[in-house]
Amino acid sequence: MGRTKHPARVLIIATNTPAYELAGYRTGLWLGELTHFYDVLADAGHDLTIASVSGGLVPLDPESLAAPVLKLGRTDKRYEDPAFMGLLEDTPSVEDVADEHWDAVYLAGGHGTMFDFPHHPALGDLLVSTLEDGGIVAAVCHGPAAFVGARLSDGSPLLEGCRVTGFSWAEEKLAGRDKVVPFRLDKALKDEGATYTKALLPMTEKVVEDGRLVTGQNPMSAAGVAKTVVKLLKKQHRH
Repeated sequence: MGRTKHPARVLIIATNTPAYELAGYRTGLWLGELTHFYDVLADAGHDLTIASVSGGLVPLDPESLAAPVLKLGRTDKRYEDPAFMGLLEDTPSVEDVADEHWDAVYLAGGHGTMFDFPHHPALGDLLVSTLEDGGIVAAVCHGPAAFVGARLSDGSPLLEGCRVTGFSWAEEKLAGRDKVVPFRLDKALKDEGATYTKALLPMTEKVVEDGRLVTGQNPMSAAGVAKTVVKLLKKQHRH
């Protein structure tokens, strides 16, 4: 995939939640869902900014730093790169970047998002304004939690009539987090009026593209979401 002559401005949003409210588990951003997306967009020549819901430090889910997981893609290279990891130490908040124009916004996952992404007025407004201005909105794994409570300017749910995916309940059980998540993501997406689908096998790649809305089911889907966003940005520039 060649580098573009026309870099797009792409915003990546991460969680600030470091732990579950009901259990002692640590949580946060699933690092690979950031790095896999970042690498594909950076390789294509786009300009990337990492922000978080409330700004400041982005905590990392320790499970996402386990040796075999880090080996997927080039996540281990990014984790060992102090300059890259420094981007997560003092991020701008959603409010800080809300008034800027973004060609695409990407919602990185990790269980932390289940606590600070839903029903967040500034985050919801940013996603809506991006879509209504002709931009692309993408999310992976638990990132679609940001759509819960998001309303278009006419008051209807952002997801009404849309096709999406996201972390499945079977995957939640496999991860051993079904007792500590604050809600079922798949059900919440359906309650917003979306048609939710998932891969036949848990933890296999699944990307759903519905116009300028792109969602991926799990960590294995982050690179696929990124490639779809690159394709849509090319199309966007041609118009």
